[in-house]
Amino acid sequence: MAFVYLLRCRDGSLYAGSAKDLAARLRRHDAGLASRYTRGRRPVVLAWSREVGTWGDALREECRIKRLRRVEKEGLINESSSALSPAVGTSP
Repeated sequence: MAFVYLLRCRDGSLYAGSAKDLAARLRRHDAGLASRYTRGRRPVVLAWSREVGTWGDALREECRIKRLRRVEKEGLINESSSALSPAVGTSP
């Protein structure tokens, strides 16, 4: 099991990464040990994540996401949050 994720940093930037253990990786980001980029931009918040089949899949997806424009990364985040909330005007 592997994950690809986006973090929203304190300065508003987005950081893409991959991890075999997402919870442990987030703890390392919080401690300032996971990435030089996020170390100076803490606190960071998990904005989006997706489980993928293999570690190789995670690395390929991370590279793909890093090539996206910011608006496209925000689209990933918005798509996942809208999938979790009911549509406006509908009753549960």
